[in-house]
Amino acid sequence: MKFLDQAKIYVRSGDGGDGVTAFRREKYIEFGGPDGGNGGRGGDIIFEAVPNLNTLIDFRYTQHFRARKGGNGAGSDRTGAAAQAVVIKVPIGTQIMDDDRETLLADLDEAGKRITLCRGGDGGFGNANYKSSTNRAPRRSDKGWPGEERWVWLRLKLIADVGLVGMPNAGKSTFLSVVSAARPKIADYPFTTLHPQLGVVRLSMTEEFVIADIPGLIEGAHEGTGLGTRFLGHVERCAVLLHLVDGAAGNVVDTWRTIRHELEEYGGGLAEKPEIIALNKNDAMTPQEASARRRALEKASGAPVVLISAATHQGVPELLRTIQNKVTAIRQEERDNAS
Repeated sequence: MKFLDQAKIYVRSGDGGDGVTAFRREKYIEFGGPDGGNGGRGGDIIFEAVPNLNTLIDFRYTQHFRARKGGNGAGSDRTGAAAQAVVIKVPIGTQIMDDDRETLLADLDEAGKRITLCRGGDGGFGNANYKSSTNRAPRRSDKGWPGEERWVWLRLKLIADVGLVGMPNAGKSTFLSVVSAARPKIADYPFTTLHPQLGVVRLSMTEEFVIADIPGLIEGAHEGTGLGTRFLGHVERCAVLLHLVDGAAGNVVDTWRTIRHELEEYGGGLAEKPEIIALNKNDAMTPQEASARRRALEKASGAPVVLISAATHQGVPELLRTIQNKVTAIRQEERDNAS
């Protein structure tokens, strides 16, 4: 299945049914009077977040969604049938943006969350509604109210606990494949990851977290260089950032500063998120190189640096335990603040 995290679609709710002008005419019934019924309500456009979707690929092939019109009224005071709502199912974490791509209309960040984006038009009144003591035979009936229509953008932001960031070829895909059942593409050239990957890390029967690997960032990504910062939205909801630095590249401090600069330029609160720094590819460095580069990175970042090798699994279990403890503490704090 292809990954698609943005889509533009057109939605239109149904028009209301028309009211009718009718009079009761039956044998032996004198002064039958008006009995035109009201029109039915048009169908709504509803978005619902469901847990079994993880891409917006369906909206590449279907971009127009229209609800049906409400039924027209009829004689004998019969009201037209209300049209069924059109329920559009989207992945959890989908944001609905206005056509300007800036105004947020809804954020479906929980399973089962629903939003009525376009309300169906109300049905028009039949002439029976206008009967009064002074107007015994009204001939007025109304058309149904029109529905609402708009173009909207759907933007998917994956729900993950840990966001995996770093330069291309830092070993992010290898790390994800080692700690989870995910099988991303792994190769010895940059930008092997072209779209975000999710992996579930299980440390025990009761402890697990979701990690999101996004395509690598390079200098100037906030200006569109490389793959740009398009996929950084997928780590906006993360509790922790895991910054993987390629220790074998040598210039570890410059590499770390480059990614930090891109996170700050992107905004979205990413630069303020807790960061765990891991110096990867320890197996490709001598002990002296690993020690020197680790100290330099700790001095520049002001934070402890974990030395690991994703290929040989060295230091990975200890790193996962650190991540789990951090994620658990942050999620608990969020729950306490919400209550």
